[in-house]
Amino acid sequence: MTAQAAPSSASVEAGLTVRPLVADDLPALRRLLDADPVTHCFVASRLPERGRRLAAEFWAVDRGGQCVSALHVGANVIPIATDTGARRVLAERLRRTGRRGSSLVGPSLEVLDLWDRLGGSWGPAREIRARQPVLAMDSDSPLEQDTHVRAVRIEEIDLLVPACIEMFTEEVGVSPVSGGAGPAYRSRIAELIRAGRAFARIESGRVIFKAEIGAATPDACQIQGVWVAPDLRGQGLSTPAMAAVVRLSRQRVAPVVSLYVNDFNAAARRCYEAVGFRAAGEFATVLL
Repeated sequence: MTAQAAPSSASVEAGLTVRPLVADDLPALRRLLDADPVTHCFVASRLPERGRRLAAEFWAVDRGGQCVSALHVGANVIPIATDTGARRVLAERLRRTGRRGSSLVGPSLEVLDLWDRLGGSWGPAREIRARQPVLAMDSDSPLEQDTHVRAVRIEEIDLLVPACIEMFTEEVGVSPVSGGAGPAYRSRIAELIRAGRAFARIESGRVIFKAEIGAATPDACQIQGVWVAPDLRGQGLSTPAMAAVVRLSRQRVAPVVSLYVNDFNAAARRCYEAVGFRAAGEFATVLL
């Protein structure tokens, strides 16, 4: 195992220290994540298998030499089981390092408090989505399922990628392929297809509904990218399609299926409630 690193430019307050997370911290981090597999699904999916290096950057918050909370520092900056003291020292470190990633996302109380503590040092947010209900279900939907929804085949990638780009741009406000990111984005979609985590209804060479499993652990998975072709919205396609996605996800990926949705997206929330999703928490996202 890797020896615990000494604090580097550590933030210290009330016995708390911020430092890079190392391999010896993984058992403690896993305990934090296992306390809420739905909330922490994305971060847990980023942890390495035993004996492998961390695939993402993490910061540990120490108290008395033990990791008591953490921060995932990547394209998404995500607080993990932070209390007020941890967010105080994390904000101090983040102010010094400068803006990281393209969003700050996670449990709403933690995200909004951490953003406030940054005090504008990262510049203005493009948008703050303060209330995003986290929904989950651990059984198949009682509703009739759309039998045309299935796993996407790799030879259909050229049909799926444009729908993914359109959905992402509509949701986030920027294209995922801007700035030369097209090849990397396509590679990510191909990875999901090969893993059996991309589902769609395709008719006459056209994607009319699609959704992907963006993160997965043995305990839970998280749906992302739910999209219906704009000219077909309002026709009742999404509810039976989502019921099918839940069944396929539980069969192929994990027993608990989750997602989070903007509180202002009334149509999506009605769909998810009808399918059988129930409240499991609340996220917030600060788009940078």
